[in-house]
Amino acid sequence: MSNGYPTPYPSGPTGTPSNGEVALDQPLYGASFGQSIKRFFTKYATFSGRASRSEYWWAALFNAIIVGVLYTVFIVLLIGSIDPVTGEADSMGFVLPMLLLGLYGLAVIVPNIAITVRRLHDANFSGLLYLLVLVPGVGGLVLLVLALMPSSPEGARYDADGGAAAHANAFGGQTGYPGAPTGGFAGQNAPQGYQQPGTQQDFGQPGGPTRR
Repeated sequence: MSNGYPTPYPSGPTGTPSNGEVALDQPLYGASFGQSIKRFFTKYATFSGRASRSEYWWAALFNAIIVGVLYTVFIVLLIGSIDPVTGEADSMGFVLPMLLLGLYGLAVIVPNIAITVRRLHDANFSGLLYLLVLVPGVGGLVLLVLALMPSSPEGARYDADGGAAAHANAFGGQTGYPGAPTGGFAGQNAPQGYQQPGTQQDFGQPGGPTRR
């Protein structure tokens, strides 16, 4: 089982573990919150490959929650440390949450960059576009828009194997990872209208075998 979808095959296609889970080197479409967080940290510094929109945005929500909680604790302790007489704050009262906030920010810098690069790949954009964050103002906004773009089958070229496994899944073996979007995403579903060579549907079709 994966994502609540029944596993359609006992052993899985190329690049898919036999337990029906989507391989880590493939994007997980329809990922749950827990699956996304697990992949976010498991693929800590993996810049090749792709990340689905669900993987990316669940991870973004998780990071926002953690930062929000730490910042709230910081504000509460800061206010609580203010001397009602002098109006001065006791710096020791909020050093710990500030320290935790800084350490967490440093800890997730690499995986945040990595998952953004993989999200760009999934939409068939170069990961170098992440450098747009260096452009003041509009750079971050443009990157946000790119992260919202839908998945593209051509993005498989950014996989570690150059999309070879994805191509094999789409055209040579069993297809249809649990949770994959329809429409022929490389590595998870065969393109719409594609028929395996040699089947009855191929006869009489352009490019198909000829009856004799």
